[in-house]
Amino acid sequence: MSNDQPTSGQPPEDDPFLKKPQEPQGPQGPQGPSSGSPYDSAPPPPPPPYDSGPYGGGGPYGGVDPLAGMPPLGEPGKRILARLIDFLIISIPLYLISLPWGGAVEMNNNNGNSNLSDVFSQTYSGHQLVWSLIGLVVYVGYDTYFTHKDGRTIGKRLLKLRVAMLNDGRVPDTGASFLRAVVLWLPALLCCPCLWWLINIVLMFTDKPYRQGLHDKAAKTVVVQTN
Repeated sequence: MSNDQPTSGQPPEDDPFLKKPQEPQGPQGPQGPSSGSPYDSAPPPPPPPYDSGPYGGGGPYGGVDPLAGMPPLGEPGKRILARLIDFLIISIPLYLISLPWGGAVEMNNNNGNSNLSDVFSQTYSGHQLVWSLIGLVVYVGYDTYFTHKDGRTIGKRLLKLRVAMLNDGRVPDTGASFLRAVVLWLPALLCCPCLWWLINIVLMFTDKPYRQGLHDKAAKTVVVQTN
């Protein structure tokens, strides 16, 4: 029987999925004073959130690697292409429908003398604002429906991507799907489209460890690859 005791009361590594060290077994008491393993008298640590979901173990609140047990994160290039496909699926029919009323986008010829204030006033004046609001409803409805249905819009399905809840990997519920869509499309269509897309694209490449855009952070979602 070994009388060696560990120098610390904690396991050698904070990883609940490592095998327990094999030590000679001694008589077991209520506290296991004669055991050579610190695990004999202490229960194993509780599993992290992903352990009860479809992804395995190592969720964002436990485990050594926050990505352990998750499918691979969606590649930024594929995510951008999937979003472009979704945008075209909505915007082309919407534009064609708007043509009898003058089109969804007003194009005025100012002989190249327009400035930023002119562009802003043209963008949000007249029926353009009405079509922006109609587009907002359509885009948000599209994203909410497909994200809640199975986590995949048409673009994501083609690129083999899926939206999942960060804490357990399930398909987002209606509330999370709606919040994600609103945070993505409201600024993009009514406020600051170029800046908003730029911020989210940069976050897809630089955010650690989950590559979350601002809409993902708001809804607590992540985009992962599928088979």
